[in-house]
Amino acid sequence: MGLREQVLNYADHIAESKAETPKHQVWFTKAVTAVNDPFDPVQIPRISQFVDYEVELVVVIGKAGRHIAKADAPGHVFGYCVGNDVTERLWQHRTAQWSLGKSFDTHAPIGPWITTSDEVGDVHALDLRCLVNGQTRQASNTRHLVFDVFDQIEHLSQAMTLEAGDLIFTGTPGGVGAAMDPRQFLEPGDVVRCEIEGLGSIENPFEAEA
Repeated sequence: MGLREQVLNYADHIAESKAETPKHQVWFTKAVTAVNDPFDPVQIPRISQFVDYEVELVVVIGKAGRHIAKADAPGHVFGYCVGNDVTERLWQHRTAQWSLGKSFDTHAPIGPWITTSDEVGDVHALDLRCLVNGQTRQASNTRHLVFDVFDQIEHLSQAMTLEAGDLIFTGTPGGVGAAMDPRQFLEPGDVVRCEIEGLGSIENPFEAEA
């Protein structure tokens, strides 16, 4: 299993990040040791005061392939689930490579199950939300993806073989804590709920690393 993550893929998140719309897809990898259960605690690392949430649609690859055409991409998808791309912002931004800041243990809760693609309908018409302690922080729809799911599969597969079981985090909408004024990062005791229409929800308490 491999985890790939798309950067700056919703227009409102691009705007709040004060960035330009990417002309090319921008990717990083997320360590598989970050994967976490849909309702288990997420650690706030000892070294961190800057942990943030990011609700994301997650694609589960079901059929391996390389150089997959966009028209053929739906046939390589097994299903979809909800993900939270938990991010340690200091480690993310202190180097040009984001993988470490995105790969802390427990920082990729997914679930609550995999909904097979035939049950989803139009994957580019799903509402998604993130709530922190019951307060809505992110609310958008997958129709606002700059590069849609099948664009992403086509692009990634030009560089690497996508294998069954690979997870693709497709990007997060606006409303992250780092973009708020003042910035609002997660603290021990916070509960983060991520929801996607038709796919269910995950809800994780945040606690200090032992």
